[in-house]
Amino acid sequence: MASDAPPGPVLDAFTPAPRTVAEALQQAQAAGIERLDAQLIVCTVLGVPRSWVLAHDGDPLPAGHLGRLLDWLGRRAAGEPFAYLQGEKEFFGLMLRVTPDTLIPRPDTETLVHWALELLPPDQPLSVADLGTGSGAIALAIASQRPRALVTAVDFSAGALAVALGNAERLGLANVRGLQGSWFAPLADQRFDLIASNPPYIAEGDHHLAALHHEPRTALTAGPDGLDDLRHIARLAPAHLKPGGWLLLEHGHDQAPQVQQLLQAAGFTEVSTRFDLGGQPRCTGGQWPAPCQTTG
Repeated sequence: MASDAPPGPVLDAFTPAPRTVAEALQQAQAAGIERLDAQLIVCTVLGVPRSWVLAHDGDPLPAGHLGRLLDWLGRRAAGEPFAYLQGEKEFFGLMLRVTPDTLIPRPDTETLVHWALELLPPDQPLSVADLGTGSGAIALAIASQRPRALVTAVDFSAGALAVALGNAERLGLANVRGLQGSWFAPLADQRFDLIASNPPYIAEGDHHLAALHHEPRTALTAGPDGLDDLRHIARLAPAHLKPGGWLLLEHGHDQAPQVQQLLQAAGFTEVSTRFDLGGQPRCTGGQWPAPCQTTG
């Protein structure tokens, strides 16, 4: 997708055009780009390792790469994430294609994947749903580690779902299928052993949104308190879980108590919270109870 032209001050930062690698890095830093990001952009555009950039910063920039380099530097200076420039992002050992139709996968979401894998025995043909799949990060990570499981990736956005299914095809993951629709709508009466979701959970008006303006807003915000989609999923999930099935939800660092209450109110048991790489409460889950067994 073509990006808007960078604002005047951004363009001015790269005028006159840099002649050497060192000048490009200096201009990038003057435009507000972190040095590592600038080095990675130079590496990617020139097709060289970072060690080359460090050792050859006095070398002239190849004329054939200057246009693309300035385009990427200008877009990064305007705030566009590096993953969108590169068109891919690593998640759980998988290289995923990402576009402005999808959120960029974050390492903290791997917490949810690790928890799901603990609950899914590798030798059983279980069923899993990933709601709001985006690039397919959660669905594909689970599918890659549990080849006997059938993983259903759901997304309201046709563009996002196309990215997810394209990633599945490139990775050779035949145990993934995609359905377009809002949350549970395309699932009809299907029931699953595990439902996972990283839904929008940022409150509308949150000041952090300013730094995320390049990512799809509909995948970020959910009502005044950020809990609208989490409420919806918690309320409807029991109708789509097998007895003993699990619901795992990612949420904001300060939302664990509310999400625990939502799951408990919906009838889930074994409700608990897992912490992300930074020690923040990031995922909450619960088990849908099996009916009591009686003996005659």
